[in-house]
Amino acid sequence: MLFYFVMNAINNWKPLLLLLLVVFGISCRHEHINVYDGFEASGLSKIWSTGRMKLSSFEIQSKIVHKGKSAAKITLRTGDIVEPATDKDKASERDELMETRTLFSLEGVKYEYQFSMFLPDSFPIIPVRLVIAQWKQSCFACSCSEYSPILAIRYVSGRLFITLQTDSVRQTLCELNKEIRNRWLDFRFQIKFSRQKDGEVKAFLDDEEIVNYKGVTSYPESCGVFSKKNKYYFKMGLYRDRMPEPMSIYIDEYGKREMVDDIQY
Repeated sequence: MLFYFVMNAINNWKPLLLLLLVVFGISCRHEHINVYDGFEASGLSKIWSTGRMKLSSFEIQSKIVHKGKSAAKITLRTGDIVEPATDKDKASERDELMETRTLFSLEGVKYEYQFSMFLPDSFPIIPVRLVIAQWKQSCFACSCSEYSPILAIRYVSGRLFITLQTDSVRQTLCELNKEIRNRWLDFRFQIKFSRQKDGEVKAFLDDEEIVNYKGVTSYPESCGVFSKKNKYYFKMGLYRDRMPEPMSIYIDEYGKREMVDDIQY
């Protein structure tokens, strides 16, 4: 009798359990990530989420291309995906490609990202916040969703910055003062997120190492749901303080893979 009661209870809870698995991205298996997008298809690959982007802002075009026959173009116009101002921050707007939940990075695992970006010579030089790529901590059950990105590529007043933030202080890991517009920028990042001092960030621009950091690479708060490990996600495109002037960025040759030899379970 007890056996049938238990089995009946499990069957009744199955839909809720499945929903939790989908919502929180829980998996009994760990599958190695190795994805690539050259933006050669007519539409957007399924490895991307469009929750941070107006669909009309994205296009596959063939005028400005790094490799192959086409590349992505994102155009941010005032009023796209607005976040209102807060006591701590100005109002912002964005159009960003965000990796799907199944590709979120796991704490303690080392990943390599590569992507190429092109800012046209008409790209505006502005003294306000502008982020063209960022890595954020994934938060379902805690307050870290309001935190600044852990790692970000910023372009402000004609200078390219790579910043790291895991507490109230933002560090600048790299600053480039040379002109970067009107040429393809080939980025490669090797990252291990960790609340401990074994975290890592290596960054290369056009195969030249520009960042070699070891230390904490995560906010201290544990936001893992049913897990001791936090998760982190990547976005790229345009995220800025609100302004009237539109701007466009081109993206090509995106890839992400786990550096399997460095994985610690």
